[in-house]
Amino acid sequence: MSTTPNTQASDHPAAAQAPSCKVSASPHDAPASPPGKRPAPPCTLVIFGAGGDLTKRLLMPALYNLAVDGLLDGAMKIIGVNHGERETPEWREELHKSLQQFAADKASTFHAGKLDDQAWDWVAQRLEYMAGEFESDDTFAKLKQKLAQSPGGNVIFYLAVGSRFFKPIVEHLGKAGLLKEGGGSDGGGFRRLVIEKPFGTDLASARDLNAHILSYAKEEQVYRIDHFLGKDTVQSILAVRFANALFEPVWRREYIDSVQITAAETIGVEGRGKFYEQTGAFRDMVPNHLFQLLGMVAMEPPNSFDAEAVRDKKAEIFDAIRPLTPDDVVFGQYEKGPAGVGYREEPDVAPGSTTETYAAARVFVENWRWAGVPFYLRTGKRLAARRTEISVQLKPVPFRLFRDTPVDALTPNVLTLRIDPAHGTSFDFNVKTPGPVMQIGAVQSSFDYADFFAASANVGYETLLYDCMLGDETLFQRADSIETSWCAVDDVLHPKGGGAMPVHGYAAGSEGPAQADALLARDGHAWRPLNRNPVGKK
Repeated sequence: MSTTPNTQASDHPAAAQAPSCKVSASPHDAPASPPGKRPAPPCTLVIFGAGGDLTKRLLMPALYNLAVDGLLDGAMKIIGVNHGERETPEWREELHKSLQQFAADKASTFHAGKLDDQAWDWVAQRLEYMAGEFESDDTFAKLKQKLAQSPGGNVIFYLAVGSRFFKPIVEHLGKAGLLKEGGGSDGGGFRRLVIEKPFGTDLASARDLNAHILSYAKEEQVYRIDHFLGKDTVQSILAVRFANALFEPVWRREYIDSVQITAAETIGVEGRGKFYEQTGAFRDMVPNHLFQLLGMVAMEPPNSFDAEAVRDKKAEIFDAIRPLTPDDVVFGQYEKGPAGVGYREEPDVAPGSTTETYAAARVFVENWRWAGVPFYLRTGKRLAARRTEISVQLKPVPFRLFRDTPVDALTPNVLTLRIDPAHGTSFDFNVKTPGPVMQIGAVQSSFDYADFFAASANVGYETLLYDCMLGDETLFQRADSIETSWCAVDDVLHPKGGGAMPVHGYAAGSEGPAQADALLARDGHAWRPLNRNPVGKK
């Protein structure tokens, strides 16, 4: 989060003085850093998977945005490693065209409009393409030669590749000595690994992957990325909770009735049938993205925003989650409906597939603050609306003055933190309607980020990349938290009674399977509708 940067990064001499070496000089200087911010220390960013979708859609837009904001050091280098021979100018032009297309597309996360030519030229001059196989010794020997002149000896290895390449790339980096720190001319220099999800597919595979990585690198060198945590509105959960005296006193079981965490999409698998067939909605979203949101909602206040202080508090929450059983979870798969074809009719999906495209779970955190409070999690594709949000429902007032009036059933007080696509906060509460009769009406108070802050073309990776360069691990996952999260869902992935979880159908464009409604109805609760108008509006 760039609140308290790692000491190594903040004290690095190259961060405070002009870099001693320059790459191909850009005809333009980088924009000045914004007040209160400084450029990240000089480093070389090595992207494995330079020709992939992640690099084009997210990493390059994020690097471009960081350049626009003046947060990258002038000595920075970016080396893209990928299969297939091509020249560096060809790679640069391919990335440039992709950025232009995404910038012009209003539906794209990177909707910057027209590119800033100066910022793009600055980035382009620092790009270098290197052809190489990810499992070849020659690739890493060649890379080692290139990194001998890395500014400050600082290198970040970003694994923007399929998970099957995680272990071989880390192994080759380790054996080539590329993960050894202290390679700078002054004896300093960091080496960091950024690893995308999926970080394992269950508890056993996550443990195996962690053990393999940590046999070549130290834990503090490993940055396990969850792009959900790069969203400003996700990070603002901590600000809403801990910077406002209004909320924290009631943020506990005595006052909170239940919490709902939703990540709903209207799109289907969008040509990613092969990936989805191997993963499914539950593995893809619940033990990582949704648990991370749960952790930020439920964690105890840290003593500071130091990375380890925050991660320790989140780790305590994951450790306190009661292991889920099949009775706590509902799987669904979209079928033909108002929004389109069914999942089994999608390309690269087996005709009789039982892969879930929807998952709902009831989670309990067994600690002093949250004992007895259900956290309801749901995620799915081809649903009625696109909506990522957290809704915190308070308990009803214990004594009702209105028992003998027509308004016996009051609207619950609900605080909703809206993450996507609208960013903001709303609160549902009750007031007296105008007139001589005591009658209660439901109202809503809301705040929208767009009303107070200028919009920016942020793809969610800017903060994560910047923090990694600074050495701030606050928004990255530790090995223990990864394993604890998988442990909490292992009985669902591998039911003790054998067999597999039943998968229930739901119409494409609906609210999800009826069985998910029944999951909450057992506790006397109901999902907040995905398609809903603000309270009091029609």
